[in-house]
Amino acid sequence: MSRIRPTKGALTSLESALAAILDGLTPVAPTTLPLSEAMGFMAAEMPPVSGPLPLHDTAVMDGWAFRALDLTGASAYAPVPLRAAPVWVEAGNAMPEGCDCVLEADLVDSSGAMAQAFAEAVPGKGIRRAGTDMGAGNPPVLPGRRLSALDLLVLRSAGLDEAAVRVPRLRMIDIAATDGGGLTARLMLENVAAAGAAVTGIETAGRVAGSIAKALDGAACDSILLIGGTGGGHRDATAEALAARGALIAHEIALEPGRTAAVGRLGKVPVIALPGAPDQALAGFLTLVLPVLDRLAGRVERRGALLPLARKIASGVGIAELVLLSREPSAWKPIAVGALSLDQMRMADAWLVVPGDSEGYAAGTPVEAFPLRDCR
Repeated sequence: MSRIRPTKGALTSLESALAAILDGLTPVAPTTLPLSEAMGFMAAEMPPVSGPLPLHDTAVMDGWAFRALDLTGASAYAPVPLRAAPVWVEAGNAMPEGCDCVLEADLVDSSGAMAQAFAEAVPGKGIRRAGTDMGAGNPPVLPGRRLSALDLLVLRSAGLDEAAVRVPRLRMIDIAATDGGGLTARLMLENVAAAGAAVTGIETAGRVAGSIAKALDGAACDSILLIGGTGGGHRDATAEALAARGALIAHEIALEPGRTAAVGRLGKVPVIALPGAPDQALAGFLTLVLPVLDRLAGRVERRGALLPLARKIASGVGIAELVLLSREPSAWKPIAVGALSLDQMRMADAWLVVPGDSEGYAAGTPVEAFPLRDCR
């Protein structure tokens, strides 16, 4: 893996920084979780279902199970006597052998010596055929997608009680908390969980290079996230600590907000250091951390919603800028570019990044934006 060597005072492009930490990164090994714990994590490959779903024809209504042929000609004026007592089934029951339809309760009279049917039925009435939900040999989950309640329904229908998932492990080191904060770390913790990863620990480190470098040694993990201490002040030593460990790839990213972010590798483990301010950390999370977690989880490519802009977005060339948007009935409305207030962040529905080589987008331009409230 090649290191980025920007000249002093130069910014590393967001694209170059991201490419460097994704280089050679592969998904983590799958693990299994009980279905009660699996929702929200990224599905991994699972063996195909061995039989069709449902396995047998099943009733979808309460009533009497019949062979449709035995009801031929039955009507209210000419009931058909039944040679054998009908079988009662309820919705969800497997159909009795040889039966291919269900007749409503009031269309059968079984009070006399011989039961009678008062209506015909076509084969398939009131039942769900075997294999209607899923054919044998199909995968029970789609790898690379978040498990939803519907996925769990399919797994349970197939008789499974566990799911194979990929759960990246992230260690968080909060340098900003030494100033009595910690709010940004909580924001990152919640975003990491929403992305389907697991935080293995949250540690704090003093704002000196030695303390930060020491904190990098810890439990095994798939990625490391540092928060705070990335600026150019005399107490901002995060990049210095990464450099001392030989882990620094790039510091000062051409990203607004968040230009003091840094990226690196500790062995094969990607390391991302974000500024301590919430808006700058959020920008770094969306553009740097989220792609790393997606790659580690084996997630399929994210897809946003393509809508025209309600008004133009102006951006400076040379800096990638995070844009927050609200969704109108048929358009994206930009509400913040670059510096972001807490109020703007809570009001936003989606986000996009204007690349550093663009001056922005004219009103009416279709742009793809990604949901902000569901980073998963």
